[in-house]
Amino acid sequence: MKKITCLLLTLAVITHTNSLFAQATSTRTEKDLLGEKKIPSNAYYGVQTARALENFQVSGVPTKFYPDYVRAFAMVKLAAARANAEVGRLKPERLAAIEKACQAVIDGKYHDQFLVDMYQGGAGTSANMNANEVLANIALEMSGHKKGEYQYIEPHDDLNMGQSTNDVYPTAIHVALLLHNDKVIKEVQALSAAFHKKGDEFANILKMGRTEGQDAVPMTVGQEFHGFGNQLDAAIEALRKSEAYLYEENMGATAIGTGITASPGYAEKCAVQLAKITGKPMVLSHDLIAATSSMQAFVMYSASLKNLAVTLSKISSDLIFLASGPRAGIFEINLPALQPGSSIMPGKVNPVMPELMNCVCYKVIGNDVTVTMASQDGLLQLNAYEPVVAVAIMESQGLFFKTIPLFRANCIEGITVNQKVVDNYINRSVGIVTALNPVLGYEKTTELAKEALQTNKGILELIREKKLLTEDQIKKLLDPKELTTVK
Repeated sequence: MKKITCLLLTLAVITHTNSLFAQATSTRTEKDLLGEKKIPSNAYYGVQTARALENFQVSGVPTKFYPDYVRAFAMVKLAAARANAEVGRLKPERLAAIEKACQAVIDGKYHDQFLVDMYQGGAGTSANMNANEVLANIALEMSGHKKGEYQYIEPHDDLNMGQSTNDVYPTAIHVALLLHNDKVIKEVQALSAAFHKKGDEFANILKMGRTEGQDAVPMTVGQEFHGFGNQLDAAIEALRKSEAYLYEENMGATAIGTGITASPGYAEKCAVQLAKITGKPMVLSHDLIAATSSMQAFVMYSASLKNLAVTLSKISSDLIFLASGPRAGIFEINLPALQPGSSIMPGKVNPVMPELMNCVCYKVIGNDVTVTMASQDGLLQLNAYEPVVAVAIMESQGLFFKTIPLFRANCIEGITVNQKVVDNYINRSVGIVTALNPVLGYEKTTELAKEALQTNKGILELIREKKLLTEDQIKKLLDPKELTTVK
């Protein structure tokens, strides 16, 4: 199925590209170092994008699949153009046209022209040139010129002025991840709030806690759900802290970090402009050679996504266990019934939302492994594997952004407690004996625990039979606040 999906996506990109030719009443001719090539006259991309479309029909997932990624390219190019104008290198009239083009893309227009497959060789050169060509042709058209009239605004000389793919591409990824991180955090916050709301709702429902799958000591269902929420709060904090690594960018490094072709003062001004445009505290790396060679920022940020995945997977598995049953499982809680669970077993309803979340979490954890391997294998002054890093992290963000609200709305918000079940576990569990230690002493409670296991009776049942405690004493001992609150 996955192969079929990828094939269909690839065919969709090819079909879209072919449709541009079909819709075009004419073509224009562009050339690069490999020679001339026909481009549909209605296409905003140019010759290098066209070659990439032929060379990298891999996943069928084009740049436009991630809107924040497209916007990030436009933001970086806008910052670079303004910085180049400030140092006196880019002419004011060309800046004005480039600014309009970049803003249009930032506003969500022309995204259908960003067609290069996310998987590509060349360390992102094709993605960078796709942006350069599209923005140049938008600027030309907005200035009253025809697409391809590069004597007025040129993809390399103007849009890529003082730049290299090796500083533009990683910086664009940084910006894209930052833009989408805000959206992911917002969804995790809403999920955490849903767990905390359930925690308040279940605050006075006593249950048995478990360690290593065995009865432990009493707690409340509310404490359990607040615990889920607090785990997510910690994961949110990790996501926020990991942003700091993405703030550092290497614009002005150009090819390897020496700044060749960039004007003096350009790098510093570009960082200032990028911070204004993105609304994030972007700063220039203190060592551009290190920043161009290393992918530590991606490793650290991906680790925070993995941490969120591990947290969500643990919670999901706990919910599946707590809802197991209904007759032969734990069955302490009910998850909303969303669909029949079997094509052969009547009446079966599966925990599909926690299962879905687990599937996503496994993929995110796997993506983090991809980031790790790609980051460690880059050679010397440049890592050529940044494209797969971009794919892995953006996919993880996208999966969380789509799945977490479904998990919240279709599962967490509808959870209820099976009061009779949890009460029965409290009454029959040997684990309740720990709470009696201060009253009856360790030796007596040990005897009670042994007898309860041998006779299959509950601890409270034996206490009542032996009249070891009065009903008032039992009631006081089992008060949720007294039993579960840290003194």
